[in-house]
Amino acid sequence: MLASVLVNSIYEMKNYPVVLLNTVLAPLSFLIVITFVSRGQLIGEAIEGGFIMSMFQSGMSLQGDLSHLKNDFKLQDMVVSSPTSPGAYVTGMALGEIIYSLPALAVLTVLAAVYIHPGVFESLELLGVFLLMFLGSVAMGFTLSTFSSDIVQSFAFSRLISTVFATLPPVYYPITYIPLPFRYAAYLSPTTYAAEIAQSATGLVQLSATDVFTAWTILIAVSLFLFLIAAKKSRWRDP
Repeated sequence: MLASVLVNSIYEMKNYPVVLLNTVLAPLSFLIVITFVSRGQLIGEAIEGGFIMSMFQSGMSLQGDLSHLKNDFKLQDMVVSSPTSPGAYVTGMALGEIIYSLPALAVLTVLAAVYIHPGVFESLELLGVFLLMFLGSVAMGFTLSTFSSDIVQSFAFSRLISTVFATLPPVYYPITYIPLPFRYAAYLSPTTYAAEIAQSATGLVQLSATDVFTAWTILIAVSLFLFLIAAKKSRWRDP
């Protein structure tokens, strides 16, 4: 796992620090736009949306990194022939993605402390939501990487999925801003439920206990389903 972290994050951060700009600018750019357009009224929702986008994109970035190491460096073939388990390998790579995203997460944490003021319980609830987003996207990224045969293809799928799940749904603003005919489509994305839980936990939107329970249930079920798909359908060994 330590080797995976070194390969997947520390090496790039040390030798190419400019790549960190992307991890910081991607979530913050949407935050700034939403804040300006709403004249500061949605800054809390935008900060939480930045967290969700950062965590989801971190997990999906695993697809491109794993595909690159598998197809270009044949690292997965070496790992398969070693005593290393898929779980240990992916866990190390996933930790590397989190470390890679630390600058963005640090900025968002400071903004959350200044503008949202979450208490201990609220912070734990937010942490649980963001971790579920990350773990679900890690499972999705790992599964897709085992089927990918080219790094360009992997990056294309990674960006497409990140856009569909982390940008188009109401992550940076309440779902009530979407007209009713289109609001139902937003509930097809698990990030919508994550945003509702986060916004409800910090008092930014008012949801009933039933709605919060339903959102948690769906979010956990989707994460478990993605892990089941990763365990059953991913190609760890070439046929």
